[in-house]
Amino acid sequence: MPTCNTSNLNTAAIGIDLGGTKTEAILLAPDGAVIWRQRRPTPRDDGYEAVLTLVTEMIRESAGQLPPGVSYTVGIGIPGSIDSGTGLVRNANSTCLIGHPLQADMERLTGCPVQLRNDADCFTLAECRFGAGRDYGLVFGVIMGTGCGGGICIDGAVREGPHRIAGEWGHLSMDRDGAECYCGKRGCVETLISGSGVEAAFFREYGQRLGMDEIVRQARAGEPRCRSTFDHFLDDFGRCLGGVISILDPDAVVLGGGLSNIDELYSTGLEQVRRYAFHDHLQTPILKNQLGDSAGVFGAAWIGQAGVK
Repeated sequence: MPTCNTSNLNTAAIGIDLGGTKTEAILLAPDGAVIWRQRRPTPRDDGYEAVLTLVTEMIRESAGQLPPGVSYTVGIGIPGSIDSGTGLVRNANSTCLIGHPLQADMERLTGCPVQLRNDADCFTLAECRFGAGRDYGLVFGVIMGTGCGGGICIDGAVREGPHRIAGEWGHLSMDRDGAECYCGKRGCVETLISGSGVEAAFFREYGQRLGMDEIVRQARAGEPRCRSTFDHFLDDFGRCLGGVISILDPDAVVLGGGLSNIDELYSTGLEQVRRYAFHDHLQTPILKNQLGDSAGVFGAAWIGQAGVK
């Protein structure tokens, strides 16, 4: 039977990208080749135990693809972070994870050492190794999907920080009178430019529930309510990201997550970033990811390997 391991020598790697909407697993051979991958819906209303069951099943199914005698590591990217003092999940937009010992529970259920890292860190690591950020020194990696997160990579190493929140721009409070965020503050970046945030804003304004894809589609077709919501989204994107660029002055920004596929972010959105950043002639490239919406799962696999920081 395959066995779990903590060494990265001659060892396969299992990565899990635990998202708010979907969870993806990947199995990498010791040479980095993709052996197997799978994507399944993330339980949204069934609670913490359902998430544990799903991730455990996906790890076991991944390991089951290996021949006898091949060991493997496990890394999981989560939409939050682990409190180093308590071992509990915090700051997760998948709120059913908050306050639970996810790492300890996964190790108990799988019998393997498991490394957990913020999903934006996993995404940023992947894009800086083999994607759009690979030729840049300081990269700010952005995930815009169900939630909104960020990671910082400096000369090939992802910065986590003493509180494990480096790059977490999603919970900068941009408007004290804005919408309430699950974190307890108001007007967070996540309430403004995540898919769930834009959908909630549309519902508050018009009393109708539309998905982000439909809002974008109708905005492009000229529907006035969707057009107004979409314009606010692009303006908020520029204001939020322009502020971060003014602080970090990164060599590049790489966008990931489902919303990174919105073409207008790289035209009108970029114009708004330049409008709000503290420089008259901003040259910072805003790049679309090159590894697709699976970038994070590669990063999770690499983070699971011993020695990867």
